[in-house]
Formats: sequence, C-alpha cells, structure tokens
Amino acid sequence: MRRAGDGRLQDLVALLSGRNFETRTCEEPIAEKSFKMLESGIMKFMNKTNFQRFIMIVRSAGFVDPSMLRSQNVLNSAYILYLLSVSAKVTSARIESVVRRWLVMSILTGRYSGSPESQFDLDVRRIDEIGIDQYLAGIEESQLSDAFWSAGLLQRFDTSVASSPLFGVYLAAQVKNNDKGFLSQAITVGDLITHKGDIHHLFPKNYLKKNGLQRGQYNQIANYVMMQSEINIAIRDRAPKEYFSEIIENCEKRVSLYGSITNLDELNANFKMHCIPSGMERKTVDDYGDFLAERRKLISEKIRDYYQKL
Repeated sequence: MRRAGDGRLQDLVALLSGRNFETRTCEEPIAEKSFKMLESGIMKFMNKTNFQRFIMIVRSAGFVDPSMLRSQNVLNSAYILYLLSVSAKVTSARIESVVRRWLVMSILTGRYSGSPESQFDLDVRRIDEIGIDQYLAGIEESQLSDAFWSAGLLQRFDTSVASSPLFGVYLAAQVKNNDKGFLSQAITVGDLITHKGDIHHLFPKNYLKKNGLQRGQYNQIANYVMMQSEINIAIRDRAPKEYFSEIIENCEKRVSLYGSITNLDELNANFKMHCIPSGMERKTVDDYGDFLAERRKLISEKIRDYYQKL
C-alpha cells in the first residue's frame, strides 16, 4: 500500500532525474533546473536572516516563550507563508501582519490538528492561485465569523488543559497589550511568562475541591490568571467573596496587602486587563458556573480585538 505523500516524493525524485512528464523521457536540462530550484528552496528555508526575522514576527504577536506555542505544524505553516510572501516581494509591513494573523488563525481554528501535510499542500496551492490576501480573507470570513467569536471559541475554552494553545493565544493578547500581571502595578504578563510566574486560580483550587468540585471543573482556562508568586501565596485558598472584598477595601484605604495597587481606578483597569467579571467581591462556589461562562465571553472578546489589530 502506498502511503500518503509517496506520490509527491516520487514526482520530486523523477524531476531530479530529469523526467519530462509529457514525453516520458529523462532530459538533462530538466534535471539541472530541478536541482537549482531545490537548492534555492532549501537555501531560502535555511537562511538565517529569514529565520530570525520570522521569529521576531512571532514574538511581535505576543508569543514570547516557546511554551505558548504547542504546535510545530502551526509554526511550520507560518514559516512557509513567510517564505512565500518574501518570494512574492510582499512589503515588509504586510508580511508581518499576514504572518501574525495566519499564525493565530491556525491556532484558534485548529487548522493543522488533523492531516497537516494535506492542509499544507492545499494552502500553498490556493495561495499560488489567488494570493495570500484573498485566501486569508476567505478563511477569516468563513471560519472566524461572528458565530465563532460568540459561540464557537467559547465552547473551545471549556477545557481544563493549562497548556492549551488557546490559553497561549489569550496570554499572547495580554503580552501584545503590555498588560500587567494580576494585581501587579509594574510587572507585566510578558515578564511573568518569561520568568515563570504563577498561573493562579481565581476561584482557588483547594477552595473548589473542599466544595466537592472535581479536577476537570476547577482546572478551567477561564479560571486561570497570570500573577506573581507572592500574591498567589497571600491569597491562599480563600473564596473570591473574601479576598476580592479585601482587595477593594484596601484600595479604598490606599493600602494593599496583595500586590502594589492602591488606587481603585488602577485596580479596575487591572481587572479589565484580565477579563475579570464584575461583582467578584460577592461570588462564592454557587456562582462558579456563571463566572466561567462570563469570563469565557470576556476572553473571547479580548482575543477578537487582539486578532483584528495584528
């Protein structure tokens, strides 16, 4: 049985042998041309300047640490797109925008989670036929519609996997916006990611466990927030109703036991950065389900705004 992809490999070998597919003969000029094309393609792929510039584009999208990108296929596809754009002499500014959007679109839609090689082939062929701008616009229209942002993405956020690439996109959005860590005044989310800050449960894990919730319930992406370790330790396992009330009261008194924010306007801005639903100072375990639903919506809105500005 011939494996998928064998046909493409055999065609490449035939071309390097000088195969003329019309006359079914081998010709030296075809072999020479094929080797030159292969060499050119490899050199472009391995070019250090191209690769370094590509990495800078990825970082400019907010992906400042490899842990935020769990799919090598997504990176490969974005690099292929980058090389195609360079070859097509697309302007630098346009290349950066298109590569960032393609990278994030691929993660959000799970584009290469099935049969990546077949999808790669289709994408390259369609880009050759109609150009990257038209092709990407068509994908966005069909797969990133209003329904995706208001329902589809929210469903995908119903997961307990902290290493989910979707959570990586949310963190990238925060890095891109230069958001501060939860309850931090100066330390950014980017700082916390690169220097191994804590992923904190807004509804503390042990608090939920004590109230009978299972691992898949308390370990939800919508319950996670990046914060400094010392703030995480200070909050301990207290209900949101308790520690959020204390945070707000302390800010009203211009003091802080958690982080360094002592101003209510600054505190509310920090809550907004982290998609914190209103009324956390009143929430207990009975509100946990509604909290998850509301925060997923806020996270989706933040990612949509981030994507549209890439």
